[in-house]
Amino acid sequence: MATKAASPVIPVNQTPKLNYLNNGHGLKSWLLTTDHKRIALLYLVSVSIFFFIGGIFAMLIRLELLTPEGDLLSADNYNKAFTQHGMIMVFFFLIPVVPAVLGNFLVPLMIGAKDLAFPRINLLSWYLYITAGILFLHCMLNGGVDTGWTFYSPFSTEYTNTNIVEAGIAVFIAGFSSIFTGLNFIVTVHRMRAPGMTWDRLPLFIWANYATSLIMILGTPVIAITIVLVAVERLFHLGIFDPRLGGDPLLFQHLFWFYSHPAVYIMILPSMGVISELIACFARKRIFGYKFVAISSMAIAVFGFLVWAHHMFVAGISLYAAMIFSFLSFSVGVPSAVKVFNWTATLYKASITYATPMLYAFGFIGLFTIGGLTGLMLATIGIDVHVTDTYFVVAHFHYVMVGGVLMGYLGGLHFWWPKITGRMYPEGWAKLSALFVFVGFNLTFFPQFILGYLGMPRRYWQYPPEFQVLNVLSTAGASILAVGYLLPMIYLLWSLRYGPIADANPWNAAGLEWKTSSPPPTFNFDETPVVTWEAYNYDEIPEKELEAPVAR
Repeated sequence: MATKAASPVIPVNQTPKLNYLNNGHGLKSWLLTTDHKRIALLYLVSVSIFFFIGGIFAMLIRLELLTPEGDLLSADNYNKAFTQHGMIMVFFFLIPVVPAVLGNFLVPLMIGAKDLAFPRINLLSWYLYITAGILFLHCMLNGGVDTGWTFYSPFSTEYTNTNIVEAGIAVFIAGFSSIFTGLNFIVTVHRMRAPGMTWDRLPLFIWANYATSLIMILGTPVIAITIVLVAVERLFHLGIFDPRLGGDPLLFQHLFWFYSHPAVYIMILPSMGVISELIACFARKRIFGYKFVAISSMAIAVFGFLVWAHHMFVAGISLYAAMIFSFLSFSVGVPSAVKVFNWTATLYKASITYATPMLYAFGFIGLFTIGGLTGLMLATIGIDVHVTDTYFVVAHFHYVMVGGVLMGYLGGLHFWWPKITGRMYPEGWAKLSALFVFVGFNLTFFPQFILGYLGMPRRYWQYPPEFQVLNVLSTAGASILAVGYLLPMIYLLWSLRYGPIADANPWNAAGLEWKTSSPPPTFNFDETPVVTWEAYNYDEIPEKELEAPVAR
């Protein structure tokens, strides 16, 4: 039996005179940069700002629902609050956060490339994102939108007097930002892998972002065209979606969900890739069934385009179509379950280290499993008819999107923070933050499953008094969750100045990104690496203490 070749030593200057952080000072050098690592940090700052703004709207919603009567916001302002919360979080945070921040920083490093294939397009994608964000903020300050983040017609095309066209243009521009990012990742993975980095040696984070990129470039044009059609109908009164003009409102829902359900996987797939990296590192094992986990990412991307109409079981589609989409929705759960089962098998009899990134990985598995199982409930037509447009759907969506995506993002951010900044963060505060996030999240959203099952509709600013206790629990949980989200902002910023200097590989992890200095040089590697080892070769890496990383 052939033995695996040991990882070659790649010459790396552990204390380079120049790295991507100090190679060029001043605001202009950042705004005109084509370095993928700097662009990732530009995205990090941008998405953090939008997350903060979206969180303010979330707190307004929870404070309004603290009491049965609408005593904080008017009905119109409540409609605008949940619409702007949803649009900011979906289009300006959840969709770009992991690909644009972690993906931008790590994809070239993980495959041994000097940069992404199209550095200028990469910078353009950030400028498009910023342009879209500013346009939406202007829309928000100029009266806002009240349709919900879904823009459902004919309300969006005829009946509302809010800024639908401006918000639609913002989403349209943000879509091109996603398309450029996806195109860049696909070409980079195909054309710029280091010698020896074959497809079956790619990190699972790369597989996840590759699958996500396919969804971006295939699905995003559909929502872009749909938003343009909404604007055209609204401006010129053409009969596209409005039945009074000869249009078909179900056509809008088909077009919208054909993109927006795959968009769920744009959000969650990169976080799944992060979790694979975390579990392999802190369990000190190769991911069980590596090829199945890689193929499952591609399967999710394919199946994601086949299940959109399960959002429309009560919208008027035929029973036969509903049955087909119900079956397909159960099928898409299979590749997701493959990941969860294989992660669990990897943990079996592993040497687990409970560092902060691993706590987020455990949290991801727990929250995503609850979100996935309740998704199967919603794929069941009888249950879906009962709980459609109730808080059950809100809870399910947040368990997958917020619980899953943010757990993966925060886990990845803590894992690669030493590589990004060259500094360590205070482990005790980080673990406390992870605990607050997990407890606060469950206290916020689990009561909403019960509220939805009991019949409380979503998007209502008032509710019967018998629902108040569960709403108070949900608002209390949101307060704990807010603290959990604010803590990393504080101690990570603190670590930039006062954190211990990190070693090139503080976690003793596998992967090319750990074979260069922290932070990396401008062009990532002093010499082009040659890969002669399998992915996650932890059986060949000497053990060392992980709880207290060695500072250099």
